[in-house]
Amino acid sequence: MRHISVSDLKRMQDEGEDFVLLDVREPNEVAYASVGPALHIPMQLIPQRLNELDPAQSVVVFCHTGARSLEVCHFLGQYDFSDVMNLTGGIDAWSREIDPSVPTY
Repeated sequence: MRHISVSDLKRMQDEGEDFVLLDVREPNEVAYASVGPALHIPMQLIPQRLNELDPAQSVVVFCHTGARSLEVCHFLGQYDFSDVMNLTGGIDAWSREIDPSVPTY
């Protein structure tokens, strides 16, 4: 597991890198502010929906500020996900540094 910045994520998107952007926030948070395209699986549902993720694929995990996504990254690491990245600062950093049109909360 490694940490990446929002500028790294933006570069990955711009360069068309192959990865899954995994949003582990609650549905009300996603309805309020989102970055996409992203696969939305709330943190508490990750164990039940693990089969929706491919351990061989790169996964960037994000939440509001990075704490929940860090927990999910550690969880995925226990299931042989080899390339898992935690988005430092989460969607809050994305809003402040990359796209101010995404509301902060």
